[in-house]
Amino acid sequence: MTAQLNPQSRDTALSDGAAAVAAVQDYAAAALDALRARVAPDGKPDPALMEREQRASHGVAWIFSYATALAQLQDWAEHADEAGVFGVAEQAIHAIGFAEYLAQLQGGLPLSQNEFLRPSDLGLGEAALTLSNVPAVARLSAEGSKPSMRAGLVERLVENPFIDPLYPDEMLGMMADQFTRLSDEKIAPFAHQWHLDDILIPMPLIEELAEMGVFGITVSEDYGGLGLDKQAMCVVTECLSRGYLGVGSLGTRAEIAGELIETGGTPDQKQRFLPGLASGEILSTAVFTEPDIGSDLAHLKTRAVRDGDVYRVYGQKTWITQGVRADLMTLLVRTDPDKPDHRGCSMFLAEKPRGSEADLFPVEGLTGGEIRTLGYRGMKEYDLSFDGFEIPAKNLLGGVEGQGFQQLMATFEGARVQTAARAVGVARNAFDLGLSYAIDRKQFGKPLAAFPRISDKLAMMAVEIVLARQLTMYAARMKDAGRRSDVEAGMAKLLAARVAWTNADNALQIHGGIGYALETPISRVLLDARILNIFEGTGEIQAHIIARGLLSGRN
Repeated sequence: MTAQLNPQSRDTALSDGAAAVAAVQDYAAAALDALRARVAPDGKPDPALMEREQRASHGVAWIFSYATALAQLQDWAEHADEAGVFGVAEQAIHAIGFAEYLAQLQGGLPLSQNEFLRPSDLGLGEAALTLSNVPAVARLSAEGSKPSMRAGLVERLVENPFIDPLYPDEMLGMMADQFTRLSDEKIAPFAHQWHLDDILIPMPLIEELAEMGVFGITVSEDYGGLGLDKQAMCVVTECLSRGYLGVGSLGTRAEIAGELIETGGTPDQKQRFLPGLASGEILSTAVFTEPDIGSDLAHLKTRAVRDGDVYRVYGQKTWITQGVRADLMTLLVRTDPDKPDHRGCSMFLAEKPRGSEADLFPVEGLTGGEIRTLGYRGMKEYDLSFDGFEIPAKNLLGGVEGQGFQQLMATFEGARVQTAARAVGVARNAFDLGLSYAIDRKQFGKPLAAFPRISDKLAMMAVEIVLARQLTMYAARMKDAGRRSDVEAGMAKLLAARVAWTNADNALQIHGGIGYALETPISRVLLDARILNIFEGTGEIQAHIIARGLLSGRN
């Protein structure tokens, strides 16, 4: 079978990829023009028209996500060539990725499992035809669509499943090696039992992660952190999430709290909280969502009333991850009832004693209970009820009321990039499990991996891991450069969450009936993967943010 994998010459593949990227960018620009004519006839996006044209708006978001992912795949291939590692497996990944995404752009792009955007939906029939007639597009499409290309790639992956991420500097590679070893030795062997027992991640592991700096990766060295960038955060998050999504998510709470305080806190608040967050001494949780308020946080109802030197909080919050174990809540509430929108919201750094199974919330004015979940276990989810819970006035983030919503929005970019990295880790876990089972399991005298429908699945799983990772790292670089990156972060989360789910679903399919059994790890990975398209903003919310940003010129 190896003789069947005979890709184009490296020079042809790379030049065709560059030409295809340019052609796809032209196609994406035509799609944006078509959307603008529908929803921004006066130049500014009309919210009512965007709601009416959600399918078109979200479709354009996906088109640009594909275009950006292909551009990053091309960048990865060029760097691989420069490094002398653009071998036949890398060339196959490049060709298959382009062929598949080009075909979907021209024929039907999935917005979800049963929603598709076709060129005619946006009046792009002629633009799609132009795209298909670009010689480089035609060559890549023909090359990457060969059955032998996918089968040959899987044969290489059976021999060596490692696909070099080609990190931009040696330090990131060293971090990846370090946390991969930790994940393989101290997380993956135990993760499934933690899930089945539905228990909190053991404190000794959290303490070890803290010693390694996981909770202070991006916190400034001035406050005891590592002072690294979002790319480093993505590398660590992906490696840990590959072992267990719950462990990979531990740092998310610290990331949100740390960024909120470092960018919006007073000098006193930075000194009081950042060192403890960075060291892991202070565990945090994000308390934003309410029972009737999901993504529409600007209209939350939980309120804080000033009473001398304290604020008293009243209301309900839900889906609070790590709520019992946390020492610090980043709490978004309404402080001005006369302003029912985002202008009346404030953020607090609400301290509380750490709870236990015997006494979940041992503090006056705060009660709650656990929300049982299908997956994403290890930190647990809780409903919270506030009835006069006290917060010192000095813990108002930034010391000024009415800034909470803007403070939170400024952190969502980083949180969504990190969620994309979590999704890449889950996608890798699914691929590892699927490939291992396909190699070991024999049917009709040969391993499952030798059957075309199985190797097709595995090949595309590997290709989309590269696409999702490269897009995620690109979003991280944009954030590190100080650019507004809500569009890039949204694209990364949108694509990576879908890749995690499709990889998990396909890996379970490869397992067959045994994959549906509770004792099989892929059943856990499937459940974990499903949440990624919901939290930190649903896929629909991400698509809306991307479309709005594109219409505003942020691309």
